[in-house]
Amino acid sequence: MKRSIRTIFIIFTLTICFAALAWAGSATKDEVIAKCEAAAKLIQEKGVDAASQAIGDKSGPFVWKDTYVFLMDLDGKMIAHPIKPELTKNDNLLQVADTDGKPLFVEFVKVAGSQGQGWVDYMWPKPGQDQPAAKSSYIYRIPNTPYFVGAGIYK
Repeated sequence: MKRSIRTIFIIFTLTICFAALAWAGSATKDEVIAKCEAAAKLIQEKGVDAASQAIGDKSGPFVWKDTYVFLMDLDGKMIAHPIKPELTKNDNLLQVADTDGKPLFVEFVKVAGSQGQGWVDYMWPKPGQDQPAAKSSYIYRIPNTPYFVGAGIYK
């Protein structure tokens, strides 16, 4: 009987621990908004060149849990992306669509340019994976600049 209770306790404890790890591994909407605001503040204080170095750093403060902040301009050019830095090599990404055919970067620019901030749903691989997953990114226009930052949550 003692052995059964001990086994049940161990299983229960392990289940709680794994659930906590899984929960801790996913970014929240509030975290995404806070990180975007912090990145915008860095851009305003240090300039886009210095901030793009921090945002583009895969080991930096703008990569956490299962997500990251990226930096773009209103012409659709990716300025900094810590997970897929090759995206910065293009003049713009306006012709790029997700696996469902959605022109996600066009949507980002529209939200940044017209609303200043908002959420865009699309398909994008999680860091370290190739298969697209449902994602919702918060887009935040940096006031008085032609730049915006974004970060997302996977659903």
